[in-house]
Amino acid sequence: MNFYRHPPAAAAKALLTAAGLPTADLAAEHFAHFIAVGPAYTPEALIGLQPYGEAALLRSLVVSPMTRGKGYGGALVAEIEAYAQQLGVRELYLLTNTAEAFFTRHGYSLLDRADVPEAIRQTAEFSNLCPASAACMHKRIGAR
Repeated sequence: MNFYRHPPAAAAKALLTAAGLPTADLAAEHFAHFIAVGPAYTPEALIGLQPYGEAALLRSLVVSPMTRGKGYGGALVAEIEAYAQQLGVRELYLLTNTAEAFFTRHGYSLLDRADVPEAIRQTAEFSNLCPASAACMHKRIGAR
């Protein structure tokens, strides 16, 4: 599997939009912290990271319907976690409406939104793009 960082914004947004994931807050520079698999202008899967010091928001894991079941999701999670550690991130947070079981299998656990660092709570995804019913999850990826 060949991973690459910084997929073209238009191609990444098209894949996210097709999956019903939020893109309203994503500017081209946000994709510097995204990792994708597949052709650059038609990625088959991708995942993003919004780092805030030792904490980061994991967002937008998407695998195209035609490539599901090939292990791309798990591989992308492992790849973004390794990348996050390189950036000095120690705590990952995410919101999900549909993938709670998937992330639980990858070591994430449920967390009350009130226990999320303020910088993460202030992101558009936390403050207005994801509904309050979305599962809030957390994983520690490095020692403090």
